[in-house]
Amino acid sequence: MKHLLSVSLIALGSAAAAADCPAITMADTQGLSGSFPQQFELSEFEAAANCKLGFSENPAIAELNARIIGNPDLPALADRLPAEPLVVVPHQSVGKYGGTIDGYSNATESGTSDLLSIRHVGLTRFSNDLITIKPNVAKSWEWNADFTELTYVLRKGHKWSDGTPFTSADVEFWLENITKDENVVGKVKDIWQVNGKTMDIEVIDAQTFKFIFDAPNPGFLAATSQYYGQPFQPKHFLGQFHPAINPDADKLAKEAGFETGYEVIAFYYGGSDWKDVGSPLLKDASKIEKLPAAVVPTLESHIVIEDTTETRRVVTNPYYHVVDTAGQQLPYVNEIFEQYIPDAEVRLLKLLNGEADYKSQSNQLTQAPALLEGQEAGGYTVTLRPQVTFGTFGFNHTSKDEEKRAIFSDVNFTLAMSHAINRDELNEIANLGLGEPAQYIGFDPAPEFSTAEQTSYATAYDPAKTASLLDELGLKDVDGDGFRELPSGKKLTLNIQFSTQGVSVASAEAVAQNWSEAGIKTEIKEVTSDEYRAAQSANELDVTAWQNGRPAAIMQGNIDRLVVPFGSFFHQRNGMLWDRYNSTNGSEGTEPPAWTKELEAKAKAWQTTIPGSDEYNKLGSEIIDLQLANMQYIGTVKSQNIIYRSNKLQNFDEFKTWSYDYYRAYPYHPDQWWLDE
Repeated sequence: MKHLLSVSLIALGSAAAAADCPAITMADTQGLSGSFPQQFELSEFEAAANCKLGFSENPAIAELNARIIGNPDLPALADRLPAEPLVVVPHQSVGKYGGTIDGYSNATESGTSDLLSIRHVGLTRFSNDLITIKPNVAKSWEWNADFTELTYVLRKGHKWSDGTPFTSADVEFWLENITKDENVVGKVKDIWQVNGKTMDIEVIDAQTFKFIFDAPNPGFLAATSQYYGQPFQPKHFLGQFHPAINPDADKLAKEAGFETGYEVIAFYYGGSDWKDVGSPLLKDASKIEKLPAAVVPTLESHIVIEDTTETRRVVTNPYYHVVDTAGQQLPYVNEIFEQYIPDAEVRLLKLLNGEADYKSQSNQLTQAPALLEGQEAGGYTVTLRPQVTFGTFGFNHTSKDEEKRAIFSDVNFTLAMSHAINRDELNEIANLGLGEPAQYIGFDPAPEFSTAEQTSYATAYDPAKTASLLDELGLKDVDGDGFRELPSGKKLTLNIQFSTQGVSVASAEAVAQNWSEAGIKTEIKEVTSDEYRAAQSANELDVTAWQNGRPAAIMQGNIDRLVVPFGSFFHQRNGMLWDRYNSTNGSEGTEPPAWTKELEAKAKAWQTTIPGSDEYNKLGSEIIDLQLANMQYIGTVKSQNIIYRSNKLQNFDEFKTWSYDYYRAYPYHPDQWWLDE
């Protein structure tokens, strides 16, 4: 498990003295290969090519930097790149600087992870094979023998987007003063825990630190290699407002118009590691005048300079740590411009007109025929790729209506409604016949420890069985209107609120029709993802509907889908009052049933096992069985979805999947996309 590279520290000035390295691409590697796919460490590349790499910058970089509110004037490139920059091999060609990637999302924090994934960085990342994990911000890593300690080495000379050095202290600050501080984030996310305990950190030196876990945590590396959150925050910037770092934090905050330092941190950080929380520019631009900068410094390829309810614009980070094989500092693209368009038909029209450069999230498979037909006229290319996660529906086990709660919590009701769905018909209506009926088992794609019986459980369309199960539950059509009432005689109507970011209109309509045909009156209402999530969090939904499932390698490092309420704010969740009970030590909410506790215990035990071992496979299968026995969610059809790109967009590697769970574009090196205009 050792991935430490032997990298000599070469001074940037001497490296710049000659520029005779071959500008290789993945299309023509000239026989050169590194320790990891599509990238080299600097000394590794120079040794393999027997050369010294010279460096150059975007000619517009000073102008772009001037647009970053609060950033100082730029030093020379030699003082901006790390001593050990990451060398990325372009897909097809060494790119040209300039241009703006145009994209469309539904609204702020709705369909926006597409463009967030273009500029994202983490300590490590998945390669485009979606198997190999490789360095990014971290130069290297090493596990100890039992997977309880993970040591990372950072790049010497790496700097934040404002030019301040990035060191292990920024990782320690993130963990101790952001993640573990209840005043900032509240509850620690599952991804940063194992065996129910939050990880610790040991700082070894400015470039080296160690994460320490309470129990073996072999899935941590995979989970964090695709996670939207970043385990580092700028101590020099946020720390000045943190009372544990700066005794004058509150005084400094008051001078800026806030009551406490924590308020300033919330203003910048939003209380979440989700980067799409409204930036200060969107929250209250007037307050920025008394603050040191508009947004928190970043390590990403681009940084936010404009943020409104209608658009977002980001520009190149002048301190980005990556170069291409010609020595050009990445990214090539100057800007990313995102417009928010809530109307799916308007977004489709813009795609047909070729007005976007890239779009994946919130595309609907039913749009594929029109988009495929319009490729030549619109100057774009559309591909269909297998979708990781698929549409699932669940009933609110902690509904505010006590009688509904009793019905929804009865597994026979969920079984009845699963057998009421005609998945073959749903496949044709909503998935162009390209899908495959499947049951929700927690994992997607189906792992090696699952069986065909598990993945197809209760997926047969069986109206007679549905009717029998509903009869046994006492749900009868008392008034003869064709719809069943609750045992008390009260009307039973299911209200499906859904967002197209979660499930398609066609899927929601087809499922509602099937359930109504089974005698359970079902109505649907399309809402924004913000409205959906707010209602879900407030325990106001009858039915939850969203994309669900997670690859096993990633699930092992982040088991939140297996623990009440079965996901984060951004996922499909169920049992919000169970979650309230757990978070208040029983003083509020409703005690979760025994099966949820058993599932959590098995998930925590499985998390500590070695992937592929007998214990790993045994516990994994038991986790699936326990979920099927209680069925908090109903699976529908696993299918494909649309990847759209402008033909102007170069170095676009073909995606292996349509997937949020590998963080969309992130594995495909979007920092080396360029526009041929």
